[in-house]
Amino acid sequence: MSVAVRGRSARGWGLAAMLLLAVAACRESADDPAKPAAEPVAAVQAMALRLAEDDLVGYAKLSVPPSQYQRLQQAWTEGHSQWPLTELPLGDQLLPMLSALREPDAGSRLQRSFDRQLAGQASAVRQAAQSMGNFGVQYLQHQKGYTPSQQAHYVQLVQTLALWAQGAPISDRARARSTISALVGAAGKVGFGDEEGLRAAGMEGSLQQLAPFIHTLKAVLASYGLGVDEALRSVQGELLSVQGDNALVRMTYELAGSTLTLQLPLSRREGHWYLTR
Repeated sequence: MSVAVRGRSARGWGLAAMLLLAVAACRESADDPAKPAAEPVAAVQAMALRLAEDDLVGYAKLSVPPSQYQRLQQAWTEGHSQWPLTELPLGDQLLPMLSALREPDAGSRLQRSFDRQLAGQASAVRQAAQSMGNFGVQYLQHQKGYTPSQQAHYVQLVQTLALWAQGAPISDRARARSTISALVGAAGKVGFGDEEGLRAAGMEGSLQQLAPFIHTLKAVLASYGLGVDEALRSVQGELLSVQGDNALVRMTYELAGSTLTLQLPLSRREGHWYLTR
């Protein structure tokens, strides 16, 4: 099994993790989607609904109090912040990915690379996915700095994504051609490909331009059997505790046939609940 095969397989489920580790998920709410929720579980659901509907600006506005949101906008313009992109696992890979997809002849180049490394190698891909899953679990089990709940959730997530990757048609050449074409086309519609362009577009402008690309990325994952939006909409929440302005909720959601659980701390700020950061 080549290192290149392992690396590409890891990126396959890594992209899924980028979208899923930000928050758990949600259900529809009859409340104003732009208004912060008054209850902890509803606050998580409202933020996740914005992600499921590709509303990155709406997600950002629900993630922090208005006064902090304005400061973050200014910090973005001054080049000091790329929040909320920096909240996403692998968020630092978003611009390099966009840059690669926007290069001249990116489609042909990526297809040739796929043909050399992955086309028709279903067995190698399955082995790579299994190996990366085992490695990821071992890494997380020995990694310091996670709470027991965080560690348990990340282990569940890695195991689920590794199992999905073992059965997904990742080595299918025709499907890869369609995937590459879709991603290259979506990346080409984003008005920037580097940090300077990101800063010039402003926080909200950048998020608005990135939303269709994220939508395409999720559609690609769905075509391989990983329904991100379905997972986002499947969550169930339970309030575990409230102590003053601090709360703890437990969320469960369905992903690739598995039920995953995580706990999230929230803080009440300016009368509304936000994820504790």
